[in-house]
Amino acid sequence: MQDISVAQYLREHIRTVPDWPAPGVQFRDITPLLQEARVFRVLIDAFVHRYMEPTRRPDIVAGLDARGFILGAVVAYELNIGFVPIRKKGKLPFATVEETYELEYGSATVELHTDAVKQGQQVLLIDDLIATGGTMMAGKKLLQKLGAKVMEGAAIVDLPELGGSEKLRASGLELFTLIDFAGH
Repeated sequence: MQDISVAQYLREHIRTVPDWPAPGVQFRDITPLLQEARVFRVLIDAFVHRYMEPTRRPDIVAGLDARGFILGAVVAYELNIGFVPIRKKGKLPFATVEETYELEYGSATVELHTDAVKQGQQVLLIDDLIATGGTMMAGKKLLQKLGAKVMEGAAIVDLPELGGSEKLRASGLELFTLIDFAGH
């Protein structure tokens, strides 16, 4: 096998689905990254190796509903730290804080248990991709409401043309992504 970068290896395992969920959209499907053990391990290791460094080590990982749960829980496990889910409204059973954000057509709300993080904790916020940035921004605001510091937002894919990563960086959030899909 020839040597290729981790990003290129992972890119080769992302499926592009044209015209889904609407005409003109090139949907970047990450499920093939999860289906093969070797590919999944390369993906998780790319995040774990970054956050094992003492200067980048979080106290806890927060994952965004729903694919951020898959990544975040495994990364947290490998780092031997805790994991907290940021869920869609109405899915958490205990007292919550909530944040509403705008979508292309309407709005959505995410929630976090009020005891999910402690004041001053360093949190890694993780999701599968960054598009418009609304979900990650809402997650950041929730964590900050509880006094945590979001040290970095992480995702497999950045779709820079949708402006989310630029908006998140402008808000002061550092970002780490493995792959950029510019254009269509």
